[in-house]
Amino acid sequence: MNKENKLNPSLPSGFEDRWGKKLVLKKQLLKVIEKNFIKFGAEPLETPSFEYSENIGSFLAENEDNPMSDVFSFEDRDKTISLKYDLSSPLARFYAQNNQVLPSIYKRYAIQNVFRNEKASNARYREFLQADFDIIGNVNSAQANAELCDLISSTLIDIGLNKNQFTINVSNRKIVQGLINDLKISDDKQIKVIRAIDKLDKPGFGLKGVEDLLKKERKDTSGAVTKGADLNDEQSSQILNFLKIKDLKTLKGNLKNPLSQEGIKELEDVFEIIGFGSYLNQIKTNFTIVRGLQYYSDFIVETNLNFKVTNIKGKEVDIGSICSGGAYAKLISRFRGVDIPGTGISFGVDRLLFALMQLEQFTVDDQKPVLVCVMDKKFLKNYYEIVNLLRENNINAEIFLDTKKNLGKQLDLANRRNLNIAIICGENEFKDKTVTIKNLKGIKGENNKTIPKEDLINEVKKLI
Repeated sequence: MNKENKLNPSLPSGFEDRWGKKLVLKKQLLKVIEKNFIKFGAEPLETPSFEYSENIGSFLAENEDNPMSDVFSFEDRDKTISLKYDLSSPLARFYAQNNQVLPSIYKRYAIQNVFRNEKASNARYREFLQADFDIIGNVNSAQANAELCDLISSTLIDIGLNKNQFTINVSNRKIVQGLINDLKISDDKQIKVIRAIDKLDKPGFGLKGVEDLLKKERKDTSGAVTKGADLNDEQSSQILNFLKIKDLKTLKGNLKNPLSQEGIKELEDVFEIIGFGSYLNQIKTNFTIVRGLQYYSDFIVETNLNFKVTNIKGKEVDIGSICSGGAYAKLISRFRGVDIPGTGISFGVDRLLFALMQLEQFTVDDQKPVLVCVMDKKFLKNYYEIVNLLRENNINAEIFLDTKKNLGKQLDLANRRNLNIAIICGENEFKDKTVTIKNLKGIKGENNKTIPKEDLINEVKKLI
């Protein structure tokens, strides 16, 4: 093949290969997350990667002129189908389709990849793994939402984070919705106002950035312009004053709108239930979080890490929330015509992984195989007896797959793969019914040990 015709081995932006330590740690995270989901009573669900576009909706959209611009969509005969951008919309479709056979209170978990056609940066990918836990049904909302907070805390602590390394921020969209109603903000502007508020803690925004988005427009450092909600000065001022309030007591005295008061009371009820458990100190109020997705109706939650995270260039970056969610009152009614409440959270597994890879406190449980070296082709059967014996005793093992390579080449491969143990047997060992164990991490000159073959399993287990 000519050089001009060679393919470029690369990936589109926002997509990533994961291998080695990173992939092993990811699998460890998933085991802990799934174990906690099951511990809290959920059943597994898997939905297809594609849904009809009209079914998953355009809840992600920020571009009014092209509401599906952030979603990968394709023509499929006479319908448009889209890769799912989250696991909540497919859950709503599934529940509406199967509710007759599902329990009245349905707890489900799902761990699957989702896809978003948006700008990639740092830990923001266009394909990423989400791990969701949802509760659907007519339940006591305070109990259900408190359970979500307990689940987040339990999971992150079981993963290995300390309590001071993460904070769970909660609010209620009714609070800000009541303020919006009082300010007589028109329906066509409300989602822009909510998304502006949600950006307060994002890098480069702050109160000034939010104010620009509440008014005419915001221009970022690159010169790109985002159209604002076009509120007047009084409306903007009232919202900015609201964003400066940090506690429920002060908020309760300042916002008199009945809907806002209802949201405040619902938050107080959630905190009461959380207080019955062990994680109350992990939960904080943050009235600036309102969640950008349109289907959230009241309770909302975002979990942030309290340690620095850097990109590949060593620059500190804000990776955002690593576990978010909230309550949705009308997501299922789009199909059923009847309001069936639901609430849930979603771990951004790949985003969490990006951060955890930077902490030294996480050890990767990577059980490298024992390498059985091949010294002489005529003993190949004997080498397979050894590798089979190791595997039968639940010890990861492999045999070197080239009888023509000398021992030095075999041990070089073992070292390059960072293996811990090699089994070396030649004619003398087979004659004496012994095996030689080489500890590849041991001190040179002291790392070979010849033992009776019947002691092989016990000696290897001491080293792994």
